[in-house]
Amino acid sequence: MNKRLTLYIMIGMVLGVVAGQLVGISLPKDAAAFGYWTKSFGTLSAIFLNLVKMLVAPLVLATIVSGLAHMNDSAAVGRIGFRAISWFIIASFISISLGLLMVNLFQPGVGVDLHAAAKPVGEVKKLDLFEFVEHVFPKNIFAALSENNVLQILVFSLFAGIGVTAIGEKGKPLVHAAEALAELMLQITGYVMRFAPFAVFGALAKVVAENGLGILVTYAQLLAEFYLSLGILWALLLSIGGVFLGRKVFTLVRYVREPVLIAFSTASSEAAMPKLFEQLDRFGVPRRISGLMIPLGYSFNLDGSMMYSSFATIFIAQAYGIHLPILTQILILLTLMISSKGIAAVPRASLVVITATLAMFDLPVEGVALILAIDQFLDMGRTGTNVLGNSVATAVITKWEGMLQPPLDPDADEPHAPSDTPEHGKKGLHLDREQ
Repeated sequence: MNKRLTLYIMIGMVLGVVAGQLVGISLPKDAAAFGYWTKSFGTLSAIFLNLVKMLVAPLVLATIVSGLAHMNDSAAVGRIGFRAISWFIIASFISISLGLLMVNLFQPGVGVDLHAAAKPVGEVKKLDLFEFVEHVFPKNIFAALSENNVLQILVFSLFAGIGVTAIGEKGKPLVHAAEALAELMLQITGYVMRFAPFAVFGALAKVVAENGLGILVTYAQLLAEFYLSLGILWALLLSIGGVFLGRKVFTLVRYVREPVLIAFSTASSEAAMPKLFEQLDRFGVPRRISGLMIPLGYSFNLDGSMMYSSFATIFIAQAYGIHLPILTQILILLTLMISSKGIAAVPRASLVVITATLAMFDLPVEGVALILAIDQFLDMGRTGTNVLGNSVATAVITKWEGMLQPPLDPDADEPHAPSDTPEHGKKGLHLDREQ
């Protein structure tokens, strides 16, 4: 099923572009039929995203609680957390620095026609550091679950996982319930993913119908240079991952190809999360590691978004003919290093960080309008990169901890271990593989 799913997703991408272009050139945009078709396309992707979001909160809660309960070592949790944060900081520095380097090298903003490119920005909420810090800690876990607030769910799950371990035998029923819930969510994921090709078709058809392929030509230089920069970032991340994983880093890419494709096509990291958990299971990452690393990475390790933030900030300055000395650019780099942390928990995500940075350095905030026209296409690339970056980070930390297990078949219908031996732990999920 999984081999066919990858093929079907790619077919959906191609057919989506073709269908969107046909609707765009055959119907005027003010026609009722045009609105009907674009809404129909959008409904396909909306249904899929709603189904995936339905899975995210219980999956994150169950995997972290069960994973920490099986850790049996609070020092291990602290050590993994420290190593994860260290990796995130290094990856952030590389991503933001590469964005600054490439935008200065290519200078895509020089000569931009501001009047032709701009469109209304809309309201953008100001980024407030103290508000974000307060936002991290949930005051109502049920509200956090209903809103799919991964960062708040992560905080509660850490307390719950450590607490259920502390109460010993009394907590075992809760641990078994969390394990069963995680398996249930992955089973449902398998059903939901069968709808992914239709969602990918709808998402791309809607974007192309509304904007046309001409927008890709208009912004071809910016798109090409940004995606080339993303390609270099991929090479760097995989090279650093290869230092720890060796040739297994190429195997990892094979295992996570579907989550990356889903993230790219839908421009949603959430859409890829359930499938990413499943594929990391198959790669040999114990759920107690991925259950902690993936939610943490989704909030603090968005490599593609961070590179995009520096790239877009300098692009806007170039478009307005503003020369930024190297010292100012270094200060922008340091600002983005701080402000990009927790980016996923902030409304309008990368756009908010870029806007806040522009305002901080007295650069024209209205310049954000320059990139809104093709932000969907830029978002697709940076979201796929975010998923890849978190996959590499999770695999590296697992290897660093000495917990990486032999991989299973990446295309098997079920992520079951090949045996019930202690090496592979429980049959099913990799919750107990290293016990």
